[in-house]
Amino acid sequence: MSSEFDRTRELKKFDDTKSGVKGLVDAGLVTLPPIFLLPNGHTIHKSNKNTDFIIPVIDLGGIENDRTLHEDVVANIRRASETCGFFQILNHGIPLGVLEEMLSGVRRFFEQDTEIKKPFYTRDGTRKFVYNSNFDLYTAAAANWRDTFFCFMAPNPPEEEDLPAACRDIQIEYSKHVMSLGFRLFALLSEALGLESGRLTEMECANGLTFIGHYYPACPQPELTLGASKHTDDGFLTVLLQDQIGGLQILVENQWIDIPAVPGALVINIGDLLQLVSNDKFKSVEHRVVANRQGPRVSVACFFSTSFRPSSKVYGPIQDLVSEVDPPKYRETTVQEYVSYSFSKGLDGISPLLHFKI
Repeated sequence: MSSEFDRTRELKKFDDTKSGVKGLVDAGLVTLPPIFLLPNGHTIHKSNKNTDFIIPVIDLGGIENDRTLHEDVVANIRRASETCGFFQILNHGIPLGVLEEMLSGVRRFFEQDTEIKKPFYTRDGTRKFVYNSNFDLYTAAAANWRDTFFCFMAPNPPEEEDLPAACRDIQIEYSKHVMSLGFRLFALLSEALGLESGRLTEMECANGLTFIGHYYPACPQPELTLGASKHTDDGFLTVLLQDQIGGLQILVENQWIDIPAVPGALVINIGDLLQLVSNDKFKSVEHRVVANRQGPRVSVACFFSTSFRPSSKVYGPIQDLVSEVDPPKYRETTVQEYVSYSFSKGLDGISPLLHFKI
């Protein structure tokens, strides 16, 4: 009881600074506070360098005008989605300058004076723009070494004045690009499932977009903590923009595999809800971010999901993908129910999908 009380006190003390992990680094911290230490004395091992597994990098260039290229891309997306659940894409239509400015915008927000950021620091998820450190700070076994901001950019985007000046313009521009890319990706994923190209879009999988900016400061003891604990994504699809520092890993055959930073590429991964509606044909795979002595690492994750937005629309395995020999594996649910359950669990390493299994 005493240790638990002390932990709660230390968490609140950290939270009350409203300066996040970056505030600790700026104060000259050289030893990790206990709230960040992995439980039971665990330490982080880097990825397995002996594996031959490589995350696919898929070039979308020219597929609109070349049927053979198009079919090859669909086949490559199918293979990746059925196995590791992750792939990278090139020639995706978002200009390199936009990608670079988006990363710069996230960095600008987190590196501005603490007093300018503080008004945005909150644990009230109903705010238009939410900045804090660890959404599950008070429930996780160990706090992660990162600061984050998030907001919902679709279907009801915030007013411009609700967004911080440091990243406002590029966040709006980048989100429009990602929404457009999402429609293309859902068409390719529909075909990869053997469905009409418009099927997933007609199911409103592309209707919501959650924008998340992550900032992972350089860590003095990266072997003792994580940038993001092992988890799966609870939406339909994730589009990730990462800088060149790296640190993202996926779990394949019980081995942690690095997803290398490829210049100009975006990382795409299948979310839980797409695994659910595909009846396990596509895989939502566990992943994590390791801490690093280099830093800061900056990334932007855009999740296609209507998230907490109330909706009566129900999702279950697509009828075309089930049969007597392959019956539905999940009960029906709404996006709001699924995401609320996932959010309440936090990043505990256990897939929320298990809760919805039949």
